[in-house]
Amino acid sequence: MNYSTQMQAARLGIITPQMEAVAQKEYRTGEEIRDLVAKGQVVICANHKHTCLDPQGIGSMLRTKINVNLGVSRDCRDYDEEMKKVMAAVHMGAEAIMDLSSHGDTAPFRRKLTSECPAIIGTVPVYDAVIHYKRDLATLSAKDFIDVIRLHAEDGVDFVTLHCGITRKTIDQIRSHKRKMNIVSRGGSLIFAWMSMTGQENPFYEYYDEILEICREHDVTISLGDACRPGCLADASDVCQIEELVRLGELTKRAWEKDVQVMVEGPGHMPLDQIAANMKIQQTLCMGAPFYVLGPLVTDIAPGYDHITAAIGGAVAAMSGASFLCYVTPAEHLALPNLEDVKQGIIASKIAAHAADIAKGVPHARDIDDRMSEARQKFDWDAQWACALDPETAKAIRDSRSPEQEDSCSMCGKFCAVRSMNKALAGEYIDIL
Repeated sequence: MNYSTQMQAARLGIITPQMEAVAQKEYRTGEEIRDLVAKGQVVICANHKHTCLDPQGIGSMLRTKINVNLGVSRDCRDYDEEMKKVMAAVHMGAEAIMDLSSHGDTAPFRRKLTSECPAIIGTVPVYDAVIHYKRDLATLSAKDFIDVIRLHAEDGVDFVTLHCGITRKTIDQIRSHKRKMNIVSRGGSLIFAWMSMTGQENPFYEYYDEILEICREHDVTISLGDACRPGCLADASDVCQIEELVRLGELTKRAWEKDVQVMVEGPGHMPLDQIAANMKIQQTLCMGAPFYVLGPLVTDIAPGYDHITAAIGGAVAAMSGASFLCYVTPAEHLALPNLEDVKQGIIASKIAAHAADIAKGVPHARDIDDRMSEARQKFDWDAQWACALDPETAKAIRDSRSPEQEDSCSMCGKFCAVRSMNKALAGEYIDIL
């Protein structure tokens, strides 16, 4: 291999096996994908050591991809249960898994993911720093943080979220701006706390060049974390969020100069009418780098249903230029998600992503919808299950409330419009009673 990263290969005119795989999935040519990777408008997160990876392309002109956050916490410590969630998420079509574990020995689980899981694997190294060294935050050095990034890269992680855009200037900004929710990013809050306690600059910002060398060596994509993403509607599009985004644009350019792939993370909680404008601002400031959004959640009052508030915002965001949706589960703001929460979150996010892909004209995105329509018109239930995002649930609902006849459902029975039209157009007698 005479290249270090997918971006370097693309700039050298090389179409890698990963680019070819992405091209086939996206109905594009290898040359089209190579050109987009060279420009930084598509990333293919593919650590050299993640040999079981099924490559995916992330970019606004491709199918919108879904990320699933998993991992143990001090209150929920079962790694075997998390692995069940991982494999269920992959089965349901998630393209990426982020291990956000914050308790115990994280390394074996992380290595199990990169040796067995075909999905893209991401992590947030700042979470792992305290656990890895078993020391309080204030006692860690800048070198300690950088060494954990290296450790994750060596373990085969495909992308790392690094909160590089929050600086000491942000401390004064947060204190003077009087946000309602301050910083809701877990990683961002840890960096803010570390800077406040030590008086030092953000190590991910100060030693960014060293981080780029690590990522270049292993082809780890940097996901530039949005420490100041809005955590409520009132904080959306404020000076803290936008100024950090400006800095992330500068850091994107520096990464590209080293042939390191970059994604940029975004909101958060945001009123519906602000989402499209935020996507356009990001595309301008970050020069078309793929945008990775959490939601956005379009209202703050739906605990227990935030997978729905996020799907609404996610559909608008992806239609307007976002490339990658981080799922949100019904447990958001409440608890570590269980297996059913994970399922509900994935399905909601996939609906949002698919709706957006249709709206923005992604090649062949609507094909399956057309097949579903044909199956419904013919009352071909097996074909409908084959088209459904969640066939098990759809089939279970129908089976639990079966109609008298197969050419209807128990809501309409013989009043079914499709049944009546099929018979009318065929010149048949339409029996209702």
